[in-house]
Amino acid sequence: MTVTATSVDRPDRLQQPPAKGARARLIRLVPALVSALSGVLLYVSFPPRTLWWLALPAFAGFAWALRGRTWKTALGLGYLFGLGFLLPLLVWTGVEVGPGPWIALVVIEAVYVALVGAGIACVSRLPGWPMWAAALWTAGEAVRARMPFGGFPWGKVAFGQADGVFLPLAALGGTPVLGFGVVLCGFGLFEIVRLVLRRRDGEVRRSAAAVALLSVAVPVVSAVGARALVSDKAEAGTATVAVIQGNVPRAGLEFNAQRRAVLDYHARETRRLAARVAAGKEPRPDFVLWPENSSDIDPFAAPDAAAVIQGAAEAIDAPVSVGSVVERDGRLLNEQILWDPVKGPLQTYDKRQVQPFGEYLPMRSLIGAINGEWTSMVRQDFSRGDKPGVFDFGRVKVGLATCYEAAFDWAVRDTVTHGAQMISVPSNNATFDRSEMTYQQLAMSRVRAVEHSRTVTVPVTSGVSAVIMPDGRVARHTGMFVPAHIDMKVPLRTSETPATRLGILPELALLLVAAGGLGWAGAVAARGRRAVQVY
Repeated sequence: MTVTATSVDRPDRLQQPPAKGARARLIRLVPALVSALSGVLLYVSFPPRTLWWLALPAFAGFAWALRGRTWKTALGLGYLFGLGFLLPLLVWTGVEVGPGPWIALVVIEAVYVALVGAGIACVSRLPGWPMWAAALWTAGEAVRARMPFGGFPWGKVAFGQADGVFLPLAALGGTPVLGFGVVLCGFGLFEIVRLVLRRRDGEVRRSAAAVALLSVAVPVVSAVGARALVSDKAEAGTATVAVIQGNVPRAGLEFNAQRRAVLDYHARETRRLAARVAAGKEPRPDFVLWPENSSDIDPFAAPDAAAVIQGAAEAIDAPVSVGSVVERDGRLLNEQILWDPVKGPLQTYDKRQVQPFGEYLPMRSLIGAINGEWTSMVRQDFSRGDKPGVFDFGRVKVGLATCYEAAFDWAVRDTVTHGAQMISVPSNNATFDRSEMTYQQLAMSRVRAVEHSRTVTVPVTSGVSAVIMPDGRVARHTGMFVPAHIDMKVPLRTSETPATRLGILPELALLLVAAGGLGWAGAVAARGRRAVQVY
């Protein structure tokens, strides 16, 4: 059978007589406008808003713009979608350092979305295309989470679903499965609408209709079924935990120049809690959690800082996890220290996923030549830790994922596989003022709570600090830029979810699906070219 060039390379929409003049130019702009606006719609679905469901029409609109396009056109449309999504999502990265780094980050990250857009266009003519396309999106997120410079997972679709009906999918297969389910449902909604409109002009194959319906039904039904994996039952008893938010003298990078004041603030709030405990107004905590950078003065080198921490631990009569900056053996470390009121420092955890351009500067000489101010902001690179962080607070094991690490699947999971009965995400968001960053990060911790069925605490220097139940519910939280504490009983859990047990396997499976879809699309295109050449 002979295959013509038109039937292989051109979508149905391009077989109509070409429009002319201004109308033609306007029509050509519509897909670009829809792509950019769909990206903005995806951004609006993210916290602090609870409009998680907007992710579905966002991906439906993206599918409309991409389906049947050439890969070159789709590359541009995907880039516009990425800009519409990431420019507003990541605006907080320029709060203190100006728009340059923010724009540079978005320009680079949007390239991954552009490549995914090109891939989606290639598979969009295949049977069952929503599955191939959703897998390609997940593959793009997987690559973006790993490169360059260790990756930047911020903006994973899963992190916008903390309030959504799809959240239980996190317990089933982690953030890759949760994100895949949302994107698949969005593409499926577009396919249903497309087939309904197409039926006006003729028959619709039952197989195509079935695929469209399943693309919507399977994620929803799976999420409902996965609710059985979500529980806040105290399998290993309970623990009373105190989260301390000491606040900072003022927002912004300048607070690092007032390190002693930050330390004193956290010690003061701990002593205030101790007074309330002594008065019988609050329960005595089993342990206390301070945030990242709560003592930027190295207590191993500065006796006065050690004395402040020791005094706070003695006042509350409980071990304290302190976030500090430590220099050891010539290495600068972002370190959590378990400080016992009797024995002093017992354990340490060094942050393993340090933030590029924030905690270390890649290509330092090149960047210094471009802008010397950037190198002065990161004078010395932080070194990476190499061991999972699990602190032993007596009978309770607490896993630690420091701030930026909460965005990385592996950095949270291996604390649980090493015995953590709950998780803490000590953070420092003061640099980003009152931006949406702190709410985006809080949503990540909510997803992690469901993913691993663990209580998650989020002690932050300036807020929002919170205690999150294993079902993702925020039990208590503080305001921003106020001294505060949370003291409450939380459930301890020991069972592992399928997501915890499977680890990276669901993501690898979806990568194989994406590769299979691209391979099939490439084979179809190659057969079409050969047929055209024979003709």
